[in-house]
Amino acid sequence: MNIDILINAAFYENRIALVENGDLLEFYLERPSEKGLVGNIYYGRVVRVLPGMQAAFVDIGLERTGFLYVDDIHVSATGMEQIVTGQEQICSRANVMPREICSGHKERNGSGPCISELIKEGEEILVQISKEPMGTKGARLTCHITLPCRNLVFMPLTDHIGISRKIADEDVRARLRQKIEKLRPRGTGFIVRTVAENVSEGELEADMEFLLLLWDDIKAKTAGLRAPSLVYKDLDIVLRSVRDLFTDEVRELIIDSPEAHQRLLSFVKAFAPDLQQKITLYQGELPLFESRGIEVEINRALDKKVWLRSGGYIVIETTEALTVIDVNTGRYVGKNDLGDTIFKTNMEAVKEIAYQLRLRNIGGIIIIDFIDMDSPRHREELFAAFQEAMSKDKSRVNILKLSEFGLVQMTRKRSCDSLSQMLCEPCFYCGGDGFIKSQRTICHEIFRRITRNAPKVGGSNVTIKVHPRVADMLLSEETENIEQLEKETGKRFIIIPVPDIHIKRYEIVWNE
Repeated sequence: MNIDILINAAFYENRIALVENGDLLEFYLERPSEKGLVGNIYYGRVVRVLPGMQAAFVDIGLERTGFLYVDDIHVSATGMEQIVTGQEQICSRANVMPREICSGHKERNGSGPCISELIKEGEEILVQISKEPMGTKGARLTCHITLPCRNLVFMPLTDHIGISRKIADEDVRARLRQKIEKLRPRGTGFIVRTVAENVSEGELEADMEFLLLLWDDIKAKTAGLRAPSLVYKDLDIVLRSVRDLFTDEVRELIIDSPEAHQRLLSFVKAFAPDLQQKITLYQGELPLFESRGIEVEINRALDKKVWLRSGGYIVIETTEALTVIDVNTGRYVGKNDLGDTIFKTNMEAVKEIAYQLRLRNIGGIIIIDFIDMDSPRHREELFAAFQEAMSKDKSRVNILKLSEFGLVQMTRKRSCDSLSQMLCEPCFYCGGDGFIKSQRTICHEIFRRITRNAPKVGGSNVTIKVHPRVADMLLSEETENIEQLEKETGKRFIIIPVPDIHIKRYEIVWNE
């Protein structure tokens, strides 16, 4: 398995492509004008608490307030968390309220204290963005601060040790847990990342020391701020590509900007010097993404219809609430019987759907309409194959069994915009509906308007200014109706095509 990271860095945008055996696997984009916010830490002010939703809105200085759910509020098990600098103390209720204080108060379904007992309007709290603002929704916030580094993720307010699920060897997991337990300060939490599977204790200690100093700096900075303020800004996407994507499986990282290349080398020299030899500056004549076929793959990933090699295809439709994927046999007719044809189409679609979900970064609720199969064995094989295909996905997924209608319901964790949301915008013609009125519908609207107003207006001529495509229909398929309408109204119609007019717009001019 050959995995490469390709970075197209420019002053107006940075693009990251994760490529496996020549195929685009994941795509990331960051523009200075639309820079990602996940991971940033803010000192914010609670502007509204909604007990009915068990959530609060927090002003963090962005265009829209952030959304903080009750489960994302940190509640100390020991009593009090403080951010202290000199004589000044900042004690946020969201970070200090022990659960035992709330024991006599109203609980939400018996699962914990009500949000109104944890935070109050006007209070100032330290929060981190866990999900980008999307559409009309503000950023999702959390008080459970996490600070990632190359090998570790630091959770300063959580007493916990976690090991990446991708580290399967139990002996390795036990050894890593023992090392972290030995090194970590009491009461803090750390998650060991996948890349740390074979690192030394010294490397883990260096990462831990860096993260602890970073947290001290954040606390000190917070003490001198007024809400709302930005406290900590996460790395840009170029440096995050090394921190988050550059695993042992990666063969090479290729970047096409000399300036970004030098910055990347300086970063790697400090945090992962062994990776320097895997970083290459691209100097080819063709642009990097064009030379590797990435531009074509990106454009293909925006299409609704995706063809399978057999001749079948899948259709991907996204709504505001969920994404629906439909599987069709298309041109594939099979060789044996219908059941076999359907099974093979579904099995081929399984791999393609898993690939497209990851490439397009589709999240939320997903409904997959496989072609219905009568054989219980085929249904079981299909579900097992889909679970296997989705096991490579880094995002957390939850998949339910095939329903009686051949539907698979699943969820995929969404932390940022999908590929189409990053690269596209609603159509200014249809407003994002995906449909506009047909030319014939517009023709008949014109007829009704003329019929209604003709008796009230004098003159013998009517000029109709329309889009060229509507004009073509009026002068061809609707000719007989035009002639009939002329007889009924006693007026002569003059049809003028106007190239610049919107296809659903028209103008009727009554001439003397």
